[in-house]
Amino acid sequence: MLVLTRRANQSIMIGHDVVVTVLEVRGDQVRIGIKAPRSVDVHREEVFATLQQANRAAAKSPKDLAAAAVPEVPTPAET
Repeated sequence: MLVLTRRANQSIMIGHDVVVTVLEVRGDQVRIGIKAPRSVDVHREEVFATLQQANRAAAKSPKDLAAAAVPEVPTPAET
């Protein structure tokens, strides 16, 4: 992990086309602005994790989904 110190209105470059700018520092919060091409997805980490989980669930085969949707019914011997 690269660790940098920046002040308000200072930026860092990621590659040739992504600019991350510190907009404001207030207490323990930092506001940042990200300028990136539309082809680059930019998400907060927790949103990205949720999207990944949803994509994995959607990629499951219909057989996996059908098995997960049907609750197991106890047999008469189990009751």
